[in-house]
Amino acid sequence: MIGVVRLQLMALILFSGITSAFAQQQQPVTPIPVLTDEDRAAAFPEVGAHPHEDLWNSYVLFDRLEWRAGNGERTVNWDSVGWIGGDINRLWVRTEGEVDRHNARDAEAHALYGRAFSRWWDFVAGIRQDLRPGPAQTWGAIGIQGLAPNFFEVEATAYVGASGRTQIRLEVEYELLITNRLILQPRAEINVSGKSDPRRIVGSGLSTGEAGVRLRYEFRREFAPYVGFEWDRKFGRTADFSRDNGDPTRGTRFVAGVRVWF
Repeated sequence: MIGVVRLQLMALILFSGITSAFAQQQQPVTPIPVLTDEDRAAAFPEVGAHPHEDLWNSYVLFDRLEWRAGNGERTVNWDSVGWIGGDINRLWVRTEGEVDRHNARDAEAHALYGRAFSRWWDFVAGIRQDLRPGPAQTWGAIGIQGLAPNFFEVEATAYVGASGRTQIRLEVEYELLITNRLILQPRAEINVSGKSDPRRIVGSGLSTGEAGVRLRYEFRREFAPYVGFEWDRKFGRTADFSRDNGDPTRGTRFVAGVRVWF
């Protein structure tokens, strides 16, 4: 009986020694410093502070730089957007147009001040200059642009021109990743005019609509050739003006081009 007690005492002493040695090994060699208010402030800056706003950056994207063929016509089209500024305030420039082998059929440019009012949305305001078709015309522009739920890219812009003319344009794009490099991009655009302008073959009401789909392959994020199809249609008075001018009111075109940014 005494022997059993001695064995138990020896086992208890041995276990206590092992536990003490293990606990000593778990202590850090260098003590952890006490957390200070300065450490907390550095880790959690005040909401609404923008330490990078003073850093200016720039970006230029040719979303569409393409050759089109259809309805017995071949044209070159472009649609580009660029900005310079900080995270909150930026100067935006948009240009788009269409040229054939003889002259420019359509050309316009925007210069807009943009201010971010949420994480995904910008308010924009500025001017739009129409160069073709017809005589040059200047519009005041105001709108929003950004990323809608489910990652739809949206541009909605309203315009006011001379003689009380008004227009509204809505563009929506979506990028569907088939693979990390192969991307399908559906796109749609509609234009609504408040007054008719026969010189520019534009009627009041819903004037034009476009829808297209493009399949691109990104060799790099900055360089992606693509192919696709574009459908367009003219409505109402705009269609009447086109018929009187001998132009088609709807069509389907094959497109091939490249999307680049820098």
